Amino acid sequence: MSKTFYLTTAIDYANGSPHLGHAYEKILADVIVRTKRLNRLETHFVTGLDEHGQKVQQGAEKEGVTPQERCDRIANEFLNLLQELNISNDDYIRTTEERHKKVVSHLLSDLFDRGEIYQAEYSGFYSMRAEQFLQEKDKVNGEWPEIYGEVTEITESNYFFKLSKYQDWLVKYLNDNEDFIVPRFRKNQVLEFLKEPLNDLCISRPKNRLNWGIQLPFDEEYVTYVWFDALVNYISAVGYGNETFEKYWPADLHVIGKDILAPPHSIYWPIMLKAANLPIPKQILAHGWWMSSGEKMSKSTGEVVDPLSLIEQRGVDPFRYFVMREMTVGQDADFSLDRFESRYKTDLGNDLGNLVSRLFHMIATYENGVVPVAELNEEFEQKLKIHFEEMKPMALDFFNSYQFNQGLDQIFVFIRAINKYADERRPWKLAKSDDELDSQKLKTCLGTMVESLRLAIQLLAPVMPDVHGTVNGLMGLLPCENWEKDLNWDFRLEGKTLGKKPILFPR
Repeated sequence: MSKTFYLTTAIDYANGSPHLGHAYEKILADVIVRTKRLNRLETHFVTGLDEHGQKVQQGAEKEGVTPQERCDRIANEFLNLLQELNISNDDYIRTTEERHKKVVSHLLSDLFDRGEIYQAEYSGFYSMRAEQFLQEKDKVNGEWPEIYGEVTEITESNYFFKLSKYQDWLVKYLNDNEDFIVPRFRKNQVLEFLKEPLNDLCISRPKNRLNWGIQLPFDEEYVTYVWFDALVNYISAVGYGNETFEKYWPADLHVIGKDILAPPHSIYWPIMLKAANLPIPKQILAHGWWMSSGEKMSKSTGEVVDPLSLIEQRGVDPFRYFVMREMTVGQDADFSLDRFESRYKTDLGNDLGNLVSRLFHMIATYENGVVPVAELNEEFEQKLKIHFEEMKPMALDFFNSYQFNQGLDQIFVFIRAINKYADERRPWKLAKSDDELDSQKLKTCLGTMVESLRLAIQLLAPVMPDVHGTVNGLMGLLPCENWEKDLNWDFRLEGKTLGKKPILFPR
């Protein structure tokens, strides 16, 4: 492997326990990076925790612990979630780590020395909940929206980053690079945001109001604004200033939620990098929200899904499959337990689980567990092979363009075609016949089904790594590492002994 692919998620904020939205983003990023590995790219996958800011400080005070103690506890919750979800990240960055603080301080000093940061007195409205200054244009019908919580008017001296200086450059960059933000319609939302003049970004908070943060290197009376601090994780995680940075930067893909696209990731971050003379990330993927009956899930309404409880009930791969199958990347999706159970029972239980169970049973019963040689190539077999050869490029194209729900749909249509092939060939009837031709048909049927299942399982590897590993192991195969090599119809399992019949999706 020589070509690299650097992928990040948004680092989670240390202000509460993980929920469905956190889990989905990590799974989406994991499926993308596993897909890249199967395409023989060297990947570097980073996620982490954003630990500074006023809400973290206030939460710690409420609990009667230090901010660091609170962050350590929440970090363990998120790390446990990653493990339970089978996320294959290469690094976990925390903004309280020295490696991160050093990079933030270096970047601030560099920008300050070159006149990109200045001090000024500011009077305006401040949202404690959003941890940002607001403008009159942020009001809706003359009132501050509930998302901002309590808004107070304050006057204080702070440091500002010259965001407005780069507005025209950013508009041109977005217009010239149509795939910088995907889905593309999200770019139009950012351009709409940029129709209004940008204000310079306040990048400090006075210590007499907030002391939990990274101290400004040029003024010890202030700490860094949490968003400026957090965004820098994408370069601090790959060793900004070291050789590893040159290997991985610019990032190939930032995976984030649509709510933090504008302004943080599509405005603040590109401009920060431009001002620092650093390359811009190649692409930002903004995914949608999980809804409940058309409304965004939130703690305030009690509409929150605990991913760990679903994993405990049904296993991690069914959960991974469901969220990837149900959501079109970039759009919102509705979550319901009934829908989850329906996918579990039909797609996984009836289609895939039943196929694996009955095939392994028939191989054990009729062939003493040994995969027979497919001696015939009649219309039944030809149709199934053609189906696979037509499906494979479509599924791969969907996966490579992050349209995983459509790719999974293609794979499961093929899985149902394998089951239909068995129903048409009726190996259980052929096994009762003494006719030599029927014996050949039986061996051909079972051999063809094994080969078809092998190929389907390789395609499911990024989404369902445990199922892939289990079935491959029972087939005597190592986990798939190379789609180009392992997605060929070649009956490589002929003469191999299969393991015992598994129950993949218990009812």
